[in-house]
Amino acid sequence: MADYKQMYLTLLDATEKAINQLISAQRACEEIYILSAKEEEENKKPISVI
Repeated sequence: MADYKQMYLTLLDATEKAINQLISAQRACEEIYILSAKEEEENKKPISVI
């Protein structure tokens, strides 16, 4: 007889790892976006002449 509990736990573990990997990738992309937006904003600031 198939060990359904083991099958379920194996699938659950793999699903959790995949979700965590996607969350990590999303956070990395958000950080890249935020940093690039800050760089663009800094490049737009006029240079003040005293």
